[in-house]
Amino acid sequence: MSTIKTVIVEDSRLARNELKELIKGHSALELIGEAENVDDGFELIQKNRPDLLLLDINMPEKDGFDLLEMLDEVPITVFTTAYDEYAIKSFEYNALDYLLKPINEKRFSLAVEKVKEKLAGNQQEEVPAEKRLTGNSQIFIKDGEKCWLVKVGDISHFEIVGNYTRVFFQNEKPLLYKSLNQVEEKLPANYFFRPNRQQIVNTNFIAKVIPWFNGTLKLEMQNGEEIEVSRRQSYLFKDRMSL
Repeated sequence: MSTIKTVIVEDSRLARNELKELIKGHSALELIGEAENVDDGFELIQKNRPDLLLLDINMPEKDGFDLLEMLDEVPITVFTTAYDEYAIKSFEYNALDYLLKPINEKRFSLAVEKVKEKLAGNQQEEVPAEKRLTGNSQIFIKDGEKCWLVKVGDISHFEIVGNYTRVFFQNEKPLLYKSLNQVEEKLPANYFFRPNRQQIVNTNFIAKVIPWFNGTLKLEMQNGEEIEVSRRQSYLFKDRMSL
């Protein structure tokens, strides 16, 4: 495995220095940058596309969750916090780990092992030139007081709700504050198909394809929901799936 490109976003200089000392003890980690606020962290991540983000939750002006909302694709994230578990109790889905300050070497090593395992488990997919997401990419969703880090390949479908988009994964269906067109621009075409103007589906979650009126189709998803395919998209879907 190549080195794990790592970025620190933390407003405390002392905490950043402590993390840098911990990183030095792990040859697998390569520190490629640090930032003391969310905006600088955003620029750093956009430019360098790190594998690992060590992220403080509580920072002035904008917090760690604000940073994750700004990113189209979220690196593997390990939170660092001076507060106990209640500080991230709303983070309900797919959080890799969090470290309670002051961070000891043994606890940091355990987090690094989790990062290695996650990277090893991810099949590396080629990212097209337009920088679309892949099935293994993570996106951050915050809806009210709840937050999720969701792997794109685990999302069954998207649906328009006014100017926003509802995201369906497991038993959750939070709102993403982007339009469906904005979402579609970033999705991997080999996973997702737009059957109509209102929805986008992950073809891996289609349980059954049902012939419908006038040559159109209806898709039955694994959760039992049925989605109609427009006439034009039905022809495209048949061609894509060799039906």
